[in-house]
Amino acid sequence: MKDINELIELIELKELSPNIYVGQNYQAPWNRVFGGQVLSQAVSAAYKTVPKDRFAHSMHAYFLLAGDISIPIHYEVESVRDGGSFSTRRVVAKQNDVPIFITSISFQSKQEGFDHQIDMPNVVGPEGLKSDEDLVNKYKLFVPQNILQSIKTRPFEFRPVEKLNVFDRSTKPPYKHIWFKAKEKVEGGLDVHQQLLTYVSDYNLLTTATLPHTKGPIPKDLFMASLDHAMWFHRDFRIDEWMLYALDSPSASNTRGFTRGNIFTQKGKLVASVVQEGLIRKAKKGTLK
Repeated sequence: MKDINELIELIELKELSPNIYVGQNYQAPWNRVFGGQVLSQAVSAAYKTVPKDRFAHSMHAYFLLAGDISIPIHYEVESVRDGGSFSTRRVVAKQNDVPIFITSISFQSKQEGFDHQIDMPNVVGPEGLKSDEDLVNKYKLFVPQNILQSIKTRPFEFRPVEKLNVFDRSTKPPYKHIWFKAKEKVEGGLDVHQQLLTYVSDYNLLTTATLPHTKGPIPKDLFMASLDHAMWFHRDFRIDEWMLYALDSPSASNTRGFTRGNIFTQKGKLVASVVQEGLIRKAKKGTLK
């Protein structure tokens, strides 16, 4: 799925009946439904039920079951509240009438108010950095085929700030900085850009929590799955312009890794914040990785 328009079409759901929508699945090389897909499709479904002057400002989601990549997903939207400036929606994603994912999403109209933010980390810009696709092509004989395929078929370009070397067998502190943007120009309003940012926000989170525990840049012999995901949209942005994903993992315990991320424009504007907790276990023999 190298074409950004193909991704937009995937996120754009079909209405089955009032407040019920259906979406198809990205056929991921790892043969599981990608969490970012479900997150973005849920935001898309909720957007279809709110006034046009309101935009998503936060979402809080739980992944309940692993999705079956061969079965379409139904999204049921509940209109919880429409106030003077805020609207709240609850979305349940189902396969075979069984919930696999739930989220609450809040929308707000544009308003003036206090404004402050933290500074963007002082890291090198994206110019001159190699993309992760360039890096896996360089070391393709040493990279698992499913990872190689997934990186080559993404409609986003990622340029890691920290140097990657598949022969480096040392563990690392739980910090990561990655520049990213859509490979092509994206049409549409802020709602489209938010849905695409929600999709891409699920990349690189859990792997940040593995850095102090795995030897080398590619986690091996691990089973990882997202448990929850929360996201806040602070300011307007464009997904087809460079943004920095500044990630850290404050804690890992009891088979769970906790990770945070702040997303900045290249000019240093903080546009979104993300947190996620995920399951990280040693893979059992025969377990799908």
